[in-house]
Formats: sequence, structure tokens, C-alpha cells
Amino acid sequence: MGRGKFKAKPTGRRNFSTHEDMVAGTSTRPKTFRQKEPENEEEPTNEVSEEESEEESEDENTKAKGVQGVIEIQNPNLVKPKTIKARDIDIGKTSELSRREREEIEKQRAHERYMKLQEQGKTEQSRKDLDRLALIRQERAEAAKKREEEKAAKEQKKAEARK
Repeated sequence: MGRGKFKAKPTGRRNFSTHEDMVAGTSTRPKTFRQKEPENEEEPTNEVSEEESEEESEDENTKAKGVQGVIEIQNPNLVKPKTIKARDIDIGKTSELSRREREEIEKQRAHERYMKLQEQGKTEQSRKDLDRLALIRQERAEAAKKREEEKAAKEQKKAEARK
């Protein structure tokens, strides 16, 4: 049968523990949600080398979360973070540059090389510029010579007109 417009909420089915049940220990709800670790009756001796103690500490730190503990697979794409100690870091080693940074540096060096060749007059553009400058100097020299001749011709005419 239909239940009507409003459905009953699941809160009606909940059972809550009373304080007396919790104190008495008869409550079905656990006091803590942590898993209890089995207590080792034998204490490990201090004769364990440093390498073995490091391996044990790594095992404790890498507990499987969720389904990972149940399903053990070898994922080739899974990259485990490598822990590097401060004493093992090579200070002289430079970090690898990204593609963009490498291209930018390469571009700057190419520009510097080009400008150096430009100053020496070895590039195609510099040759064209020098040829153009030579033509301009030649034209200016010819124009200056022509002006001087015209000026000299005027002076001569004035001198003749005075006589």
C-alpha cells in the first residue's frame, strides 16, 4: 500500500544507548571507533640495527586505508613519495628547468648571438643596412658638392655683376 505524501524518516528506528548501559558495558555501541592493536607480550630487544628500525617505522606509517588493505595490486602508475634526508641532498645540483623556462633562456641566448653578429656586420640585415647607409652618405656628399658649386656660381655672378 502507498504511504501517502510524506514518508517516514529513519530516525524512528534508531536505538540510543542510555548512560547506564554505557557504564555497565552492555551497550551495543563501541566506546571508541579505533581498532585495538594486539599487545605484544615480548618487548623487542635493543639489538635491532638502525636500518631494521627504519624499515619497521615505515611499515607502521604505511597502513592501508580503506580497500587498499584488502586488495593488493601492483599499480605501475602509482608513484610512491621518496623520502630524502637532508644530509643526502646534493646542493650543487641544479633543478631541472621546465620546458617554458628552457625555451625562454634559449630564446634570449639566440637574440644575444644575433645582436653580436649584427654589431660585427655579419648578418644579412646588417649588410643591407650598411649598403643603405653607404648610399645615403654618397647622396648627401653629392648634394653637398652640388650646393657648394651653386654657391660658388652665385658668388661668381655677383662678382661679375659688380664689375
